[in-house]
Amino acid sequence: MIATHKIQRKQYQTFNGILLMSAWSFAMVTASFLFLWIGYKLDEFLGTGPHFMIGLFSLAVFLCLTRIYAEAKRRMKDL
Repeated sequence: MIATHKIQRKQYQTFNGILLMSAWSFAMVTASFLFLWIGYKLDEFLGTGPHFMIGLFSLAVFLCLTRIYAEAKRRMKDL
């Protein structure tokens, strides 16, 4: 009975990791498109080139990757 409990827990941890990465992927895509759209609207309003659009898109990707790295580092510490 104890061995069965350990196997189920390990399967649950694997599923939890996959679910967490899926959530981070969704957050990254959503943030990227949102910042891209805001940058586009700012460029349209101010009459500038795609400077805000590219800058905000890069910012969104950078922030999401930083958060993913911090989460992975924290999870590795817990192992």
